[in-house]
Amino acid sequence: MTLNELRIGQQATIVAVGGSGALRRRLLDMGLTPNTRIMVRKMAPMGDPIELHLRGYELTLRLEDAQKIEIRPDEGERA
Repeated sequence: MTLNELRIGQQATIVAVGGSGALRRRLLDMGLTPNTRIMVRKMAPMGDPIELHLRGYELTLRLEDAQKIEIRPDEGERA
């Protein structure tokens, strides 16, 4: 499952960060690293971008970038 599939209020743990080069480095630099817990806080009216809560801060991410992040939903959070 990838990060773009989570819905508002759902939580998950990052399993792997895909992409390559500068994009992957940027995602990792923003704190999107394996074993990090993450929650979807808000979605824009058209669904893109999404606002995430991780490591004590909020991060806005485009769906295109969220598709590159593999996650494991928390137990009981599966859609």
